[in-house]
Amino acid sequence: MVKCHLSRILGERKQKIAEVSRDTGINRNTLHRLYNETATRVELDVIEVLCKYLDIQVGDLFELDKPNN
Repeated sequence: MVKCHLSRILGERKQKIAEVSRDTGINRNTLHRLYNETATRVELDVIEVLCKYLDIQVGDLFELDKPNN
């Protein structure tokens, strides 16, 4: 499973989804799904824009969660 750290990152920066959407042009629903980790797929251009906007690497935003077995 892939974990998305958008909620943690935005929380640390005290940023809101609406602000990120307005500044980047990324759809609020897309950001909301990433924030709540309910997204099943994300366009690469969305990841690129989001990482550039937040000045982070893809690995800072996403993490492969290893199973416990």
